[in-house]
Amino acid sequence: MTTHIVPAESNRQQTTPSSAARVQLDRRVPPFGGFTWTYLRIELARKLRNRRTLIFTLIFPVMMFLIVGYPMRDVPLTDTAVADGGPSVAAFIMVSMAMYGAMMSATQTGASVAVERAQGWSRQLRLTPLNPLVNVLIKMIAGMLLGLVAVIATYVVGAVSGIQLSAVQWISTGLVGWLLASAVFTTLGLMVGYLVPGENAAQVTSLAIVLLAFIGGLFYPVSSMPDFMQTIAAFTPVYGISELARAPLTGDGFHLAALANALTWFVVFLAGTVFFFRRDTKRV
Repeated sequence: MTTHIVPAESNRQQTTPSSAARVQLDRRVPPFGGFTWTYLRIELARKLRNRRTLIFTLIFPVMMFLIVGYPMRDVPLTDTAVADGGPSVAAFIMVSMAMYGAMMSATQTGASVAVERAQGWSRQLRLTPLNPLVNVLIKMIAGMLLGLVAVIATYVVGAVSGIQLSAVQWISTGLVGWLLASAVFTTLGLMVGYLVPGENAAQVTSLAIVLLAFIGGLFYPVSSMPDFMQTIAAFTPVYGISELARAPLTGDGFHLAALANALTWFVVFLAGTVFFFRRDTKRV
């Protein structure tokens, strides 16, 4: 009996699908560069689970106000006595401590990206259609919302302890201090987080905030500093924010130079964040 070997190729069925049956992958870029409320909610929830950040956000500024500011609640800040409706030195310190809490929470939130870098999460994000600027924006918004907690907590304690301000002063000082301090220093924290290794980012940002707060006149009026220190203070990112936030208390009015200072530093830190984010993940 003769055995005929049939080549395997002859038994294969034609499996190449027709062009009409081919599956087309949907590779469309999501709208708004990938910004979603779900991503923002998840990012904010991660920050709220960080107990160390919450302690520095809520407890530290409140305790500093009670220790330093509360004893000066009857000391007038301007020529108008506190009994006659003038602001007190305690109100000045309250606004400063609220901004300090917002700055600390914002920078720590931003610096947390250093942990993501160490875990490789930043590179995973570059494999998605998520726009790098949108990724920075989401983290910045989460940091600003966490900074709002610091401002509200400090103001509530200030109101309970007897700080007397008009409705305009309460709203304007809190809103300006929160928006500017959180925006500027969240981007600073993000920039440091993409620049410095994970184990050092938090320490670098904390030290930077303390130094900038003292040099920029956050805890005391810049006018009380020596002339050469006043010149240096005017170029720090803390200067413009503190001058604008405390203007309703001091009666100095709006300063265009202070606004330019805050906006300039915001743009510088934001550009640095995007640059270092792209450099850190450019090999993906």
